[in-house]
Amino acid sequence: MLIDTYGRVATDLRVSLTDKCNLRCTYCMPEEGLQWLGKQELLSDDEIVRLIRIAVTDLGITEVRFTGGEPLLRPGLVSIVEQCAALEPRPKMSLTTNGIGLKRTAAALKAAGLDRVNVSLDTLRPDVFKTLTRRDRHRDVLDGMAAARTAGLTPVKVNAVLMPGLNDDEAPDLLAWAVENEYELRFIEQMPLDAQHGWKRDGMITAGDILESLRTRFTLTEEGERERGSAPAERWVVDGGPHRVGVIASVTRPFCGACDRTRLTADGQVRTCLFAREESDLRAALRSEATDREIAELWKVAMWGKKAGSGLDDPTFLQPDRPMSAIGG
Repeated sequence: MLIDTYGRVATDLRVSLTDKCNLRCTYCMPEEGLQWLGKQELLSDDEIVRLIRIAVTDLGITEVRFTGGEPLLRPGLVSIVEQCAALEPRPKMSLTTNGIGLKRTAAALKAAGLDRVNVSLDTLRPDVFKTLTRRDRHRDVLDGMAAARTAGLTPVKVNAVLMPGLNDDEAPDLLAWAVENEYELRFIEQMPLDAQHGWKRDGMITAGDILESLRTRFTLTEEGERERGSAPAERWVVDGGPHRVGVIASVTRPFCGACDRTRLTADGQVRTCLFAREESDLRAALRSEATDREIAELWKVAMWGKKAGSGLDDPTFLQPDRPMSAIGG
């Protein structure tokens, strides 16, 4: 198993399939100028499947989340999902996407064995979407989400980040829309993972701000710690149920003590935390003909050194050198 010195056991693997994305969200990437990973730096499809197999069969991983960049840009995605679905024991599999390619791929992903999707959508206004993402693809995202729901990739979870002066007034509208369309909405505090290192704590929209805004229109009843478990989102029942809304407050209400995640970047590096500044190289071991046992031991050593927390509240905190597009969300 993947255990650390604080007794936490990692059972949830986040796998970044690419650092590339077809949007340029202001809180994640600059409009241009990012240096993409070269083809030889990226893990091959076979290397990804091998590492996931080791994680599932040897290290106790029970859930796999495919991320990016934008994972739907990975040509071999459907095959990767299909091969992972054939593993024993079979892991639960989900995917975090911007939704643009879902209309085309949702049915194939479901047939391959994907269980559900998380889709990023920060606004219901096409003009604000264009400002936030620097692309005019709002309709494509909505169509992709509908295709995912039709294909049975449910529950479709919607991730929204509120930005001051852009969409910070949209929380109630987003929740009303999510309830109407049978999506599960989760607000995420903006995190210091932007490529341009422009994040500032002052002025960010906090979990408290979001809940205050939602309560102007809805009655929210907190689920509590027992229902939450190790999930990053605190959840509230909306107007007595059955719908729920979540808030992932990585900055103001960190949940590091219950973290059960390990992360694999698109170039084969193990990360113990989104905010870690250290990585452990598995790609080199793969390509030097290391055995599964040797790779598993390297992974165990990496996770054993996981820190107690993200360090966001430490005055000496420094953002990771690599942006979220390279790390995997």
